[in-house]
Amino acid sequence: MAIPLILLGSAIVGAGMLAEDRARRQKIELRRRLNIPQKAGVLEPRLIQEPSLYEQGFLRVKPVPGSIICCFVFGVIEHSGIWLGEDTIIELHGSGLIRAVSVQRFLAGRSGNNIFIACDAHHQPLVSSHCLEAASNQIFSYRDYDLFDNNCHRFVWECLTNESVAIASFETLSQKMAVHFKKSIYWDQIERSPFVSGEIT
Repeated sequence: MAIPLILLGSAIVGAGMLAEDRARRQKIELRRRLNIPQKAGVLEPRLIQEPSLYEQGFLRVKPVPGSIICCFVFGVIEHSGIWLGEDTIIELHGSGLIRAVSVQRFLAGRSGNNIFIACDAHHQPLVSSHCLEAASNQIFSYRDYDLFDNNCHRFVWECLTNESVAIASFETLSQKMAVHFKKSIYWDQIERSPFVSGEIT
């Protein structure tokens, strides 16, 4: 008898947390649309809105070549890459191979069907032609992959800035990007092309 009550209590707490997160995201979106700073007195660029598996966002953004994108890996960590165009992404794979892959391949073996794109407060993708060129020039090359020291986030940062530094987390990448672009970062869900199935095969 105690187990059903514990499960019910857990479900209620979980639902409450999701509702609270949704309300927080709605407040962020309203402030974003009205161009109101997210925190009084805080003007420096920073990560404002992280990608979320639970809250799908309010607007889908069409990626453009050179956009920085990410997806979740088992709902725990993020995997980042660079949008090449025509539903193709350049990524550093865990094998160390830098490759151009389809959206389906980028998401294969990861959690969900959602890809997020780094945007400014006006839902405009943060784009770097240098980033796209640097990534394109490295396709089919190899790196000595390491989850913490030489990972996909380091690859993206190096393509963006030509600076080779260890970036252990997605949050660190996002904060560095905010400073680089001199804009706060919002991770919006991408608009998928009609010919790209949401199913991973």
